[in-house]
Amino acid sequence: MQPVFKSLRLAAVSLVTAAGLCAPAGAAEPALRAVASFSILGDLVRQVGGERVAVEVLVGPGSDAHVYSPKPAQAKQVGQAQLVLSNGMGFDGWMARLLKSAGFKGRHVVASAGIQPLKGAADEHGHGHAHAAADPHVWQDVARVQAYVKNIAQGLCAADAAGCDSYRSNAAAYGQQLDALDQEIRRAWSAIPAPQRLVISSHDAFGYYASAYGVRFLAPQGVSTDSEASAQGVARLVRQIRQEKASALFVESIADPRLIEQIARETGLKASSEGLYSDSLAPQGEAASYLGMMRYNTRVLIAAIQRR
Repeated sequence: MQPVFKSLRLAAVSLVTAAGLCAPAGAAEPALRAVASFSILGDLVRQVGGERVAVEVLVGPGSDAHVYSPKPAQAKQVGQAQLVLSNGMGFDGWMARLLKSAGFKGRHVVASAGIQPLKGAADEHGHGHAHAAADPHVWQDVARVQAYVKNIAQGLCAADAAGCDSYRSNAAAYGQQLDALDQEIRRAWSAIPAPQRLVISSHDAFGYYASAYGVRFLAPQGVSTDSEASAQGVARLVRQIRQEKASALFVESIADPRLIEQIARETGLKASSEGLYSDSLAPQGEAASYLGMMRYNTRVLIAAIQRR
């Protein structure tokens, strides 16, 4: 295993191990009940909230927030929370209806507030969606997640002023980890020539990663897994894969694999045995935290390209 891959894997495993050791026995009852819309956001809230905040997640690891339908019991869960956090940008658009049906009276924080969204690829690129929608997958750029952390800390302070010093301290410490990870990912990609940085994924979820780290992503579906991939768009994508000799083909953890399997058959390009995590953490293991997920994705992307 090359040193950069080894360091990525060891760092991710260490984070997962440390997470399981951080809650001391007899810890004080959490001061705040918070609900996050999906697993990646839930992890960020836990990092900033620490032991003062009990965080529940509506769309858990391995589930797709794009097409999620809240369960009736979750209205009660939300109604009892003091703070609810959503991603925004249309990613969890069902949240407004849920807050209304729950009679929610607490504070609602949109974690992506203040971030200028990228646009998803338009159909002239052959990806089959009718227009360039706002891309909600901001977390795929580690540096932009600093804005999430700031918004989360402000929301926690507003809901629990007594814990504000703790939240700000946690946010600053986590921000340093994000800075280190961002630089780590940039170093990892620096060894890969730009023309080789071409990846095929299930849906258009990696635009921010592409912009931040100089990687090209092509996908048959748009920014939502609910979008339809046209036969004409898939055919154009197949031709492009052949022309550019792409070598990295991935099924995302939340995606139906059949479309990628079709593309693999038509191009002769074998899909990676390791999937990508786009919109959800893993239930356990290396990609069970945000930092771990980003390290994992970077490791498997680079490994797939280097195997060509």
